[in-house]
Amino acid sequence: MVEVRRSTVIDAPIDEVWRILRDFNGHDRWHPAVAVSKLEGADHTDQVGAVRDFRLTGGERVREQLLSLSDKTRSFSYAIVDSDVPLNDYVAHVALKPVTDGTRTFWNWHSKFRPPAGREQELAALVAEGVYEAGFSAIRTLLSGQAAAQIAGSIEGQAIMVARHGGPEELRLAPVQVPPPGPGEVRIEHSAIGVNFIDVYCRTGAFDLLQPPGIPGMEAAGIVIDVGPGVPHLAAGDRVGYACPPVGAYATHRTMAADLVFCLPDNVSNEVAAACLLKGITAEFLLHRVHRLKAGENVLVYAPAGGVGRMLCQWASHLGARVIGATSSPEKAEAARAAGARDIVVPDGRSLEAQVMELTNGQGANVIFDAVGRDSFAHSLRSLAVCGHLVSFGQASGPVGTWDIGALSARSATISRPNFGHFVDTPEKLTRSTARLFEALRDGVVTAGTTQRFPLADAALAHRALEARQTTGSTILIPGESA
Repeated sequence: MVEVRRSTVIDAPIDEVWRILRDFNGHDRWHPAVAVSKLEGADHTDQVGAVRDFRLTGGERVREQLLSLSDKTRSFSYAIVDSDVPLNDYVAHVALKPVTDGTRTFWNWHSKFRPPAGREQELAALVAEGVYEAGFSAIRTLLSGQAAAQIAGSIEGQAIMVARHGGPEELRLAPVQVPPPGPGEVRIEHSAIGVNFIDVYCRTGAFDLLQPPGIPGMEAAGIVIDVGPGVPHLAAGDRVGYACPPVGAYATHRTMAADLVFCLPDNVSNEVAAACLLKGITAEFLLHRVHRLKAGENVLVYAPAGGVGRMLCQWASHLGARVIGATSSPEKAEAARAAGARDIVVPDGRSLEAQVMELTNGQGANVIFDAVGRDSFAHSLRSLAVCGHLVSFGQASGPVGTWDIGALSARSATISRPNFGHFVDTPEKLTRSTARLFEALRDGVVTAGTTQRFPLADAALAHRALEARQTTGSTILIPGESA
């Protein structure tokens, strides 16, 4: 066996170095030896057991598996499971420790492997110099560039940071430096920030959109501070909004790519925008693109008093559908009726599907918009009309799990699992969606409705209320507001 050890000191805080390294599938963004990488069979890149399949710049293919990862010790181990490079039985370990002054990081990287006879020195040098030393140098360059950008023209702000995936207690206010916009970027001062269930999935790690330490949030409205070169559609002082990845909205200020940031019309305030952009855009593509709703169809909407559910009820009712709301309390039932639900299904000893079939004279729902997931999926399938369409667009109770496709034949059902990002990933798609949403807001077809406000510093309280189903309508965070 050959053992290779390398260590170095990086002039950056340990959290900054760890944020980069713990992204097991992110090495193609910083390591000069890695050309392209993809993740196999895992929901997120810090999932133990994940396999990254990558090619080196020389064309060799390597597959490596994450064996362990600890945010507490800031360390991980991985092994080669398949490779064009003859590093047999290769296992490596990476560990970080803070240097005494707290602003520098000690990085240790070592491995053991069994090379073919006669190639011990060659392959040891390849690992030590071509991989480890090159990686050290690349991280130094990356972090020094980020530091320089922060120093020149940066703004001091505050943001809610997630140090590690977990519960609401991981949402903590911290100071941040907001750099000036580069080419194609805009810097925004936020006035209001939307809170959505996708933020919960990011905080817990259920969705691979936030790598700790990071800032959650995909929706906000505010004022443009300045723009970088190549941003013709925005100018300083514009009122703008956005509802798109990457995450980072839970902050007083933000610098981000400008292509999916848009000006708000005069009739839509910043708080209304933050309360309903992501939800309204979701309702728009669900009703107009995922399932082109027809007048007279029976529609079942889960959580009809919530943000997206309420807008679905309003819009579907306006389009001439018969809306049935599935909710959990008399108070939320009244809110659903006010939003356009003709009938309400509540827990009363009968199954949801029995109630839906009774309300529809045995026909069932032509389309079901289900944001609950695991706890509702089977009930939804049994509530469908023949040739009905189940749109599973959320998983508040957890993933739906594995289902035999044969179960769909009982209703000749169609299943959709739309991804928000695929419907708003270009300015053209976004413009079509927001134009339809702003028209619906202007004409009163949909409204922002009840909005819960929390100071930005109380983001954890907002998440607890959302997860406990204690909210109605939308929830927003207000920077600078006190509890």
